[in-house]
Amino acid sequence: MSRKELGQNFLINEKIAGIEAEYGIDKVVLEIGPGRGILTKMLQRVAKRVIAIEKDTGLYYNLLSDFYNSKNVRLINADFFKLSGSDVEIDKVDIIISNIPYSLSSKTIDYIIKHKIPAVLTLQKEFVDRMLAKEGSRDYSRLSVITSLNLNVKKIIDVPRGNFNPIPKVDSAVVYIEPKQEVVEYDDKYINLIMQHKRKTLRAAILNTSRNLKVSKGRVKDFINDIKENNTRVFCMSPYEIVNVTNKMKKYLE
Repeated sequence: MSRKELGQNFLINEKIAGIEAEYGIDKVVLEIGPGRGILTKMLQRVAKRVIAIEKDTGLYYNLLSDFYNSKNVRLINADFFKLSGSDVEIDKVDIIISNIPYSLSSKTIDYIIKHKIPAVLTLQKEFVDRMLAKEGSRDYSRLSVITSLNLNVKKIIDVPRGNFNPIPKVDSAVVYIEPKQEVVEYDDKYINLIMQHKRKTLRAAILNTSRNLKVSKGRVKDFINDIKENNTRVFCMSPYEIVNVTNKMKKYLE
């Protein structure tokens, strides 16, 4: 697979890499997709240990050459999401610090939520905007809801597209992500179904999901009549209000 197909846009600004690396001082750091190693080199100087996973075989061998004598950098040539937790010693990792391909953003966020590991990530700015969006805003989405339920996210710095090679078509941002310790029970399938119709009233949105759920409209209407927020537009509902409704949906309709 070519590097273009892998969605690789390499950070070339050492100052930004240095800002990211500061979060890894004296820590065991997991880096997903080190690419040409600009961030890895910064982490090598300050981190206790760096576990860097590179899928691209050519890049991996270049990195091996650069870090051959390194005592605190471990390189693995693999698809990170096909590795087990023991393969990357995930129980020993203090933080994830990565400039990940945009295509891996959602999978990486899901991984952070599942394993409750803090992270510093460079993400597409539009993706970050949706993560941070509040109810009632244009960017409010399923991602906003899931982020609010599980994570505290702080933008560190905006990164214009000219800081990468090749230059992507979008700007980026570096964010610090800290998982919340509280566990909120929810079904992502139901949240996703509702948020697909976020501009509609809750009543209309639930009715529109009946086909996906293979439930009769009559049964769905009976459920809607018991929901006091049924005339509220979905994008105006808080994450916890959405969870409350979708949990009821699952219990009633399944």
